[in-house]
Amino acid sequence: MTRAMTTWGYCALIFYTILFTVSQAQADEVVALSEHKPFAEAHIILQVSDGAKEHYSAALDIANNLMKHYGGQDKVDIEVVTFGAGVGMLYVKDNKNADRIASLIEHGVRFYVCGNTLDTIERKQGKRPEILPGVTPVQTGVAFMIAEVKRGYLLVHL
Repeated sequence: MTRAMTTWGYCALIFYTILFTVSQAQADEVVALSEHKPFAEAHIILQVSDGAKEHYSAALDIANNLMKHYGGQDKVDIEVVTFGAGVGMLYVKDNKNADRIASLIEHGVRFYVCGNTLDTIERKQGKRPEILPGVTPVQTGVAFMIAEVKRGYLLVHL
């Protein structure tokens, strides 16, 4: 009987050790996903990849509406990723949405611009477009977006 109890005791110890390890790994994964917004209920990427001005406005409207829907900027994690013709959304020159973008940045929305697209524009036009302050360049916009989706972000294509 003692040997059976010892065997069960070891089994229980192993079981709880595995359970704790898996739980800790899952907790670490959640922290990695939400380091910018630890209390966020949703993690969303808004993809802007064409030059339609109505898509620029739609992305900003959606970001604002999501913050309202989730009950504030801390409850939703929003990234706007631009590449291709969509990078025009973040130009300094003649940007009618600059104030809206600045306000969203102040409220925790992160904006990313594709460095490869900017490199291509610079090669073709001889000058790199100036990007709004607070925007983070990434080398490859699509690859960045794919990595974020793999981490658990939901993708909304405009």
